[in-house]
Amino acid sequence: MRKYIRFLVPLMIMMIAVMLSGCSDQYVVLDPKGPIGESQKDLIWITIWLCAIILVPVLILTAIIVWRYRDKKDNKAGYQPNWEHSTKLETIWWAIPIIIIAILATVTIKYTYDLEPSKPLESAKQPVTIEATSLDWKWLFTYPDEGISTVNYLQIPEDTPIRFRVTADQAMNSFWIPQLGGQIYAMSGMAMTLYLQADEVGDFLGMGANFTGEQFAKMTFNVKSTSDADYRAWVDSVKQTAPALTEEGFKELKLPGSSEQQSFSAFPKGLFDQVVMQYVGPNGVPAPNSGKKSGPVHDAEGGHDTQSPTTTDEAKS
Repeated sequence: MRKYIRFLVPLMIMMIAVMLSGCSDQYVVLDPKGPIGESQKDLIWITIWLCAIILVPVLILTAIIVWRYRDKKDNKAGYQPNWEHSTKLETIWWAIPIIIIAILATVTIKYTYDLEPSKPLESAKQPVTIEATSLDWKWLFTYPDEGISTVNYLQIPEDTPIRFRVTADQAMNSFWIPQLGGQIYAMSGMAMTLYLQADEVGDFLGMGANFTGEQFAKMTFNVKSTSDADYRAWVDSVKQTAPALTEEGFKELKLPGSSEQQSFSAFPKGLFDQVVMQYVGPNGVPAPNSGKKSGPVHDAEGGHDTQSPTTTDEAKS
């Protein structure tokens, strides 16, 4: 049996490597294109190297011990059955992990506060607000300042902070653009805030990173970062050539099913806030037949509960 173990372990390692190769889309987090993604990459590498200080020596020593003290007739490894304690060794193998954990905790706390999702990015440019709504199984993006909306497609200006407001119509999801920053949950009855920025022109992958049913794998979207001039030209083009999204059109869009990329020259006023507040009636109580047990809706940016069906921006003012 032991002779097969020598071949089984390398085979398992090779199988794990092959399976991980199928997750190539997630490797783009190590090729960030924005300040948030860059800081998160730094945290990932710091964590990896700190953990490697413990894991690599332990794995090497494990292999050496298994080989050195293997059950073999001509094995002449020393055998000390009465050895039980060494103050020097105990100090070393307890002190090193404790120091590393303390460093890791300090670094993680610092990055956690620095990378708070709703913290505005420092920039000379005013942020562009985009409202992202998770539907079954597609993403609806509304640009309140531009008056346009898109489905499964985002265009943003480079070197400009993007203020995402994220919610879900029904099923909980997770909004993620790996090369620009980490995930944030899209939850029914909540408006989450996430600031991201693209530092260069390019196309980036966006996705719904949470299981939401039959066609959740199709909840991907393209993010295109362009110059300011190209962004303005795109906005003008959408306004002039795309149809408007009506209330009836939104009801059809909400129906379960995947969708191709779409653009709309207009959308119903306050659509995003209507989705957020759809389960809330007067005075913050659940609307009839909402199926919701909780009343107030929380705006994750302002940190306050909205007690009436006004928009979250009005509530904060």
